[in-house]
Amino acid sequence: MLHLIKNAHVFAPSDIGINNVLVAAGKIIWLGDHTPDIIGVDIEVTDIEGRRLLPGIIDGHAHLTGGGGESGFKSRIPPVPLSHFTAAGVTSVVGVLGTDDTTRDTRSLLAQTHALREEGLNAWCHTGGYHIPPVTFCGSIRDDIVFLDPVIGVGEVAISDHRSSQPTLAEILRLASDAHVAGLITGKAGIVHLHLGDGLRGMELIRQALDTSELPARTFNPTHINRRKGLFDEALELAIRGCTVDITACPVADDEDAWSAEQALGLYLQSSAPPDNVTISSDGGGCLPRFNERGELTHMDIGRPASLVASLKYLLEAGMPLDQALPAFTCNVARILRLHDRGRIAPDMAADLIILDEHHDIRDVMLSGIWQVRDGLQCVHGYFE
Repeated sequence: MLHLIKNAHVFAPSDIGINNVLVAAGKIIWLGDHTPDIIGVDIEVTDIEGRRLLPGIIDGHAHLTGGGGESGFKSRIPPVPLSHFTAAGVTSVVGVLGTDDTTRDTRSLLAQTHALREEGLNAWCHTGGYHIPPVTFCGSIRDDIVFLDPVIGVGEVAISDHRSSQPTLAEILRLASDAHVAGLITGKAGIVHLHLGDGLRGMELIRQALDTSELPARTFNPTHINRRKGLFDEALELAIRGCTVDITACPVADDEDAWSAEQALGLYLQSSAPPDNVTISSDGGGCLPRFNERGELTHMDIGRPASLVASLKYLLEAGMPLDQALPAFTCNVARILRLHDRGRIAPDMAADLIILDEHHDIRDVMLSGIWQVRDGLQCVHGYFE
């Protein structure tokens, strides 16, 4: 069946005004300001009466198998179900392993990625995890990216964190070289997705890698850059040098030496760093821990995909124009991950779409041409939901 979405205020993510959008076979096949002539086929028409139509959110960092494990086996977080993503407008996701890449490994992450794909979500993953040598499926980073369809990079590899394997510059460069070459062979992202902890060394290893190697800056993709204000300042410098830096949409207390995702994006866009070089991810399913000076866990929260649309809503309520806020959630992520048919509304792009209501809340979600949420109600659930 064809779907015609009429009278949509389209943010593609740029504001292109009121348009009609025609969807078939999971793709946008036509976009224009008039109604196309369609004869002899079934068509579903949805008039959204001027509401805003956005590309689906691309979450570049989520723990599909669940994260945690830093406080015993009982603290292992369960896998994230399908509706937790789609209800939050997330239509594409990239899975990662965290601290526990022992009881969870690339095989289990790959299996969960395939499971979400079977349920309809656009899902990919990275190979490896926090530690070096990385836990791989085929025996090497390069082979995993080249031969396993869902695998597009390596990470999240931990640096400046007491939970990391304390990697050396030579080890980081070897990972980055394998990822980069695999990306050249396949056309995949070919990035090293780097977890930044609270350590005082900050992004020193990334700067050294840029200073001492021929690898392009895009290969290095640091995340959690807003967890310390000083770390954020370092990230701005790396973005100017060509790295794409990733903000985490996680709760931040007023007395923390950190920026919320909303504050961080606002500060980034006011800086001289390229606006295309920033993204926002959820850390969904991941552990959001606090440790004491002895490295013992004192508090644990859980990342949620819904934090992304909550951050977007906060930005809009604070007065940021939608077309200015939206790229960090959509087209910027698609660019660094080389997902060429996602993150924008245009002919031949995937029909991954969100409709916002007047309160900036999600009203409808379409994923690959199939409605997942209609009028605020979940239509499709995962196998065990």
